[in-house]
Amino acid sequence: QRLFFPSQKPKSELVRTSLRLLTSSAYRLQSECRKALPAEPSPAPDMQLVTQQVIQCAYDIAKAAKQLVTI
Repeated sequence: QRLFFPSQKPKSELVRTSLRLLTSSAYRLQSECRKALPAEPSPAPDMQLVTQQVIQCAYDIAKAAKQLVTI
């Protein structure tokens, strides 16, 4: 089994695609979680929408992780 480091590019397109999905979903998850803790002067976020987005991000992370494990 090979470990990939940021300076290395995996040869498999499927691995690259899965890593992109994993990374982008993690950034989206972080962004959505920040929305749940708004600053005082701003209006309260739509928590149902934020919750749906967090669930979708978590699903995408799990999907990408499964793809990487099964390659």
